[in-house]
Amino acid sequence: MTEFKILTIKESVFKNNNERADLLRESLKKDKRFLLNLMSSPGSGKTTTLTQTINRLKDEMKIGVMEADIDSDVDAHTISKTGVKVIQLHTGGMCHLDADMTKQGLDGLGVDECDLIILENVGNLVCPAEFDTGSSKNAMILSVPEGDDKPLKYPLMFSICQVLLINKIDVMDVFDFNLELCIERVKKINPTIKIIPISARTGEGIDEFAEWLRTEVRNWKM
Repeated sequence: MTEFKILTIKESVFKNNNERADLLRESLKKDKRFLLNLMSSPGSGKTTTLTQTINRLKDEMKIGVMEADIDSDVDAHTISKTGVKVIQLHTGGMCHLDADMTKQGLDGLGVDECDLIILENVGNLVCPAEFDTGSSKNAMILSVPEGDDKPLKYPLMFSICQVLLINKIDVMDVFDFNLELCIERVKKINPTIKIIPISARTGEGIDEFAEWLRTEVRNWKM
């Protein structure tokens, strides 16, 4: 049998990205700019949640949004209607953003006057969880129609986030979704995560999320 070397590239790639992410985070901290990395599956309600949240915060802080997608600019058009600064990032087929891509987005957006920058990451529960973007905090949305078993299927995503928004609670009666069981499953993976049930459609729970962001932005600047 022919012998050959096996090189584990993935570990090296992650190591290099983590180093760049730490440098980016230090830079953001020094400049007192808070970067939120928001992740979820497609159709979970990220953009609607962002719109509701931005409308509650835009009069008290300067906000910039980076909309990441494989293609299209639909989400950037939607966010632009709130009046905040927004840029669309096309990943060229990549299913995630890493630290270098995030830095390119920040440079393109222009964040000199921003207090809060939100990265709406590419929609899926696998790849974005594996790459540190250099964000100040990670947030994710799980929508009721996706099911309460998602923490069992994608534990890494739930483990790296500081806040979980459980969206579309206004239709919980229509779906076989056990909120208490979902929270229990998430807490086993990540005991310190903050969990906020919301409805981006009705606005329920958005005030609590906005207050969480206010506190995090304020603490980041200290």
